[in-house]
Amino acid sequence: MMSNEKRGEAIDLSHHLSKVGQARQTSPLKSLHKYMGKPGLISLAGGLPNAGYFPFASVSGEILAPDSFPLETGSKDSSLSWFWKLFSRSEKERTSTFTVGKYPKHPGDLNLESGLQYGLATGQPKLNEIIREFVGKVFQPAYSNWTTLVHTGNTDAWSKTVQTILNPGEGLLVSEWTYPSAMASAQPFGVIPVPIGMDSEGMSSISLQKTLAEWDESVRGFPRPRVMYTVPIGQNPTGTTMGIQRKKEIYDICVEYDIIIVEDDPYYFLQQGEYVPKADRVTDAANGDDEVFIASLAPSYLKVDYQGRVIRLDTFSKTVCPGSRLGWFTCNPMFAERLERTAETSSQAPSGFTQLYVASLLLKWQYDGYIRWLKALRLQYKQRRDYFLDCFGEEFHLQKAFSTEGYTAGAHLYHASLKPKRSFVPLSEKDTAYSKPLFSYIAPTSGMFVWLELHLEEHPSFTSLGYKALEMKLWTEIAEAGVLFAPGAMFFATKVEDDTPGPGHFRVSFSNSSPEEMKKAVSTFGTVLRKFMHTRI
Repeated sequence: MMSNEKRGEAIDLSHHLSKVGQARQTSPLKSLHKYMGKPGLISLAGGLPNAGYFPFASVSGEILAPDSFPLETGSKDSSLSWFWKLFSRSEKERTSTFTVGKYPKHPGDLNLESGLQYGLATGQPKLNEIIREFVGKVFQPAYSNWTTLVHTGNTDAWSKTVQTILNPGEGLLVSEWTYPSAMASAQPFGVIPVPIGMDSEGMSSISLQKTLAEWDESVRGFPRPRVMYTVPIGQNPTGTTMGIQRKKEIYDICVEYDIIIVEDDPYYFLQQGEYVPKADRVTDAANGDDEVFIASLAPSYLKVDYQGRVIRLDTFSKTVCPGSRLGWFTCNPMFAERLERTAETSSQAPSGFTQLYVASLLLKWQYDGYIRWLKALRLQYKQRRDYFLDCFGEEFHLQKAFSTEGYTAGAHLYHASLKPKRSFVPLSEKDTAYSKPLFSYIAPTSGMFVWLELHLEEHPSFTSLGYKALEMKLWTEIAEAGVLFAPGAMFFATKVEDDTPGPGHFRVSFSNSSPEEMKKAVSTFGTVLRKFMHTRI
């Protein structure tokens, strides 16, 4: 890791601030904070409630040991012992306790007096100190004066970012399939999504270059976009992972066209690698020491960001708990200052309780403990992914093929068709493909989702209804049978109309269900699909 002393500072990117971002001023009262740490200061300036009247003498809790989950799986015949541990109540969890008192015993201690008081939008100093150490060791930004500040989850962080750097009527570069809540957050601000083609690593650098080079404002009706939104790891919804070479290509294009990259990366530590079918699977283990583990992860855009043009959004939602509503920005100081002003004026800073609990957890575990937790967490989700895909292999007849086009280009594609009814015995090997594929997918390499592409051309009502109507009718029948998928149309970067070309899709999650529920869900899908394909609507 190159030391910060050898790295340049962020370049001046203030011209990317939106009109609102430029107009935001620091609250006059917030300007007094610089005096707050002065020894012996008697402050009569702020309307701060007296901590003696806080009805909490202390807060405490129990924390799991950071090595609560194993770093190694059993063999392919190990009967899912990892699931037993998750759902069994018989095994007592190993825990330690923490307590945060109202007043600090030593300088710098977490305490309720300051933790539950009005505070800085950048977050409590102790928590920010922990986060900064983590970012430096794990993400290793390529410029020296990067900074961090807390936010209330990535969706809220994205909303603050939109207000800070985008004006109404401006374009936003996004993958053709993308996270719908991000688009919904930007839509009220008059931001126009500009879809960019994808392949098996997510956004295509070739498609991005072509779009920007051929931009014609007179045809498009608005200037060439200067902001890009991306979910590079566990791309939502396709589950792909973008490697460092692709990120370098896209970053260089963004430098050429002066584009800000907003890297929304909630699934960063859920990088599971390639799926290996059950028959070929062997014992799996998490990477050894911390440096090896970090090196095994596809790096962040921060790793190549030598100009400070990346605004990275991180969250504790997927690694600690989503109810914390806590995460952080990593960006250059100019953007951080304006994002802080947005948080101050909107009063949307993370709660003091949340920061105290998460900071207590990380102080108890320390950096090494948190990395140990993340290693095991990645392995847990890898096993969930593997089991879920195994269920598809048991329920459907799968044919593996290499894809050369579209968002799956460069990956192995699994084509799924119905297996015969059990009473049917194939006469020969050629009879094992009992129908044309009804859906296909690439095995996700990160995140929590499998992205299914539907192939419903053989449906008796396909000619009269088309893909979009059939997608929703099939989705409805699956839901009525007791299984809820996410309809694919909501993940398209622009609004899907009835005549929008292209097949239907479903996004299905493997993150939260028990093994029995996963197996039942896939079986139900197969049963509904068999009936659906033989029913005229």
